[in-house]
Amino acid sequence: MQQRSVSFSATALASLGVLLSPATGFAADNALLPRNLSPWGMFGDADIVVKTVMVGLALASLVTWTIWLAKTIELSRKTAIAKKRIALLERDTVLAEVEHASRDGDDAVAQLIQSAARESALSGNVFDDGFKERIALRLERVEAAMSRQIARGTGVLATIGATAPFVGLFGTVWGIMNSFIGISEAHTTNLAVVAPGIAEALLATALGLVAAIPAVVIYNHLTRAIAAHRALLGDASVMVMLLISREGDRSLFRLARAAE
Repeated sequence: MQQRSVSFSATALASLGVLLSPATGFAADNALLPRNLSPWGMFGDADIVVKTVMVGLALASLVTWTIWLAKTIELSRKTAIAKKRIALLERDTVLAEVEHASRDGDDAVAQLIQSAARESALSGNVFDDGFKERIALRLERVEAAMSRQIARGTGVLATIGATAPFVGLFGTVWGIMNSFIGISEAHTTNLAVVAPGIAEALLATALGLVAAIPAVVIYNHLTRAIAAHRALLGDASVMVMLLISREGDRSLFRLARAAE
């Protein structure tokens, strides 16, 4: 009777062990899982190379939005000033008066007017064909310089938009490579071992896209805005040439009337 009781107890303990073994395995799997699978947690658990990639992409995204804000403010201010100067050029006025009104300005249209006034002074106010050609050359150089100035910074956006996805992909490849190395060292293909490293690696690709997509969109937007501003500078150059041409014709007309 005592022998049967011992046998029954052993059988019950064995059955209890079988019933508890899945739960024990589940608990072991949970022990292998990281405590935090949020983006910040995955960043903290990532390899130093992947962390460097993520920080670089975050800085690139910050540079993108900084350039967008700075160039938007700059273009809005310069466009408003240029329209105001062009309205002044469209009036019935002379070059000396326009130059005096824009003497203290450092905007693009003011530079065009001041350059034309300097050439007029150097030419002794002689309105001939050579003078018009010299004015046109000066205006062309000033317009090109102002166009280069207004376009500064957009090349950085193009670089970020073109390279950020590949930088993120590099971080992903490096992270997945480390994940496979971890699988080899752990001698297991348990998802709890594989998933965290792959998630950290894919986070680098996500950050690459987050940096690249706004950079491309903002670059295209600023390119169109800069092209519109350049067209405005071209209109200002034409208005300066028309003003000089009218002033020259009036001078010739006054000389002709005096000769009569």
